[in-house]
Amino acid sequence: MNIQSVKQRFGIIGRSPLLERALQTAIRVAGTDLSVLIQGESGVGKEIFSRIIHELSVRKHNPFIAINCGAIPAGTINSELFGHEKGAFTGAVIERKGYFETVDGGTIFLDEIGEMPLDTQAFLLRILESGEFLRVGSSKVLSTDVRIVAATNVNLEEKIQSGKFREDLYYRLNTVPIRVPALHERREDIYMLFRKFSSDFAEKYRSESISLTPEARLILENYRWPGNIRELKNLVEQLSVLTEEKEVDAPSLIDLVPHIKNRLLPSTGAEGSGSESSFQEREILFKFLLEMKSDLSDMKSLIYELIRSNNLTMPDLSHLKGRQSMTAESLFPTSFERTKQEHHTPAFSEFDDSRPILLTHKGQTAGFHDTEDVEEILSIEEMEKDMIKKALKKFNNRRKDAADELGISERTLYRKIKEYNIPD
Repeated sequence: MNIQSVKQRFGIIGRSPLLERALQTAIRVAGTDLSVLIQGESGVGKEIFSRIIHELSVRKHNPFIAINCGAIPAGTINSELFGHEKGAFTGAVIERKGYFETVDGGTIFLDEIGEMPLDTQAFLLRILESGEFLRVGSSKVLSTDVRIVAATNVNLEEKIQSGKFREDLYYRLNTVPIRVPALHERREDIYMLFRKFSSDFAEKYRSESISLTPEARLILENYRWPGNIRELKNLVEQLSVLTEEKEVDAPSLIDLVPHIKNRLLPSTGAEGSGSESSFQEREILFKFLLEMKSDLSDMKSLIYELIRSNNLTMPDLSHLKGRQSMTAESLFPTSFERTKQEHHTPAFSEFDDSRPILLTHKGQTAGFHDTEDVEEILSIEEMEKDMIKKALKKFNNRRKDAADELGISERTLYRKIKEYNIPD
């Protein structure tokens, strides 16, 4: 079955290459019994991929069930999945079959697999390896033939490092990975989805379908969409109900949905621009760069003040040939103009930026001396570590205040302190 027919059958809208690659993988793996791990942000439509895999497989006539592991309490999830015997625990007045027993021969979709308790992960690993399981309160080994499709919106490798997810289970589930792109990664599909949803809601509310002006469409396509398709659908329904004009312009869109004007900012990572940890790390880096800019401005002012107060002058290096000739005024026009207005500063001769700048007292002879190049630390990790140390020092190791200053969560700060081995 080709991609276009799958899109029509399952109502998938979009032409993004990332979306089509994910669909192609789902189609190809459907005919096998391999375990599949679907990764993607919340609201991107991971469950529809599990249904595609089931409906295109030989199990399509057998049961399919979707289970949200994060919605089942840790105390009852084993009973829900594997069943229990009568009297196994308080309230177990009758024996009960679990999902792995009732869906024998079919497909189970385990959403939010990262929220599954560790003991349940051990039972699930046994099913993946041998197809065997035990009901809660029973010693009788039962068997099942179930295909498992799992999904997550978190980084399971980070969960493994923190001891909250089994590494062996991860590799058993991740036989075939499918990454469903976030909505901001498929901007060419946003307006197509908008038109589809506006048409659906027009039919639902028996009204005229809404549209967007070019300016409003541009705002829509540049928004980050943290809630992905689910958020877009809710927004279209809100506009369909609340707008009086059927062509929504930019001011009306912003008036009804103020946060829509928050533009999509470029990401510094190849993966997961929506990743919380990577976003927080970029925030630290941005703060560090802003602080560097402020320090540079202070340094320029200090240099001009030193030149003025110490009666210094620049040597005439115009006879030296360099890559580019420039003046101090062209380098720092704002600072230079302000200094000239406040104080009388001797004129600077043109100099070569490839040679050191020499400041001498008037009447002294300028000469070149041996210099030593000092390598500057440009590692992002070192910058980040330095910022964290400064914040902790500023607030006397009060982590909550330091985290607020850095613009990150206290949990992320604690992880960074351990990662960089920063002493208390």
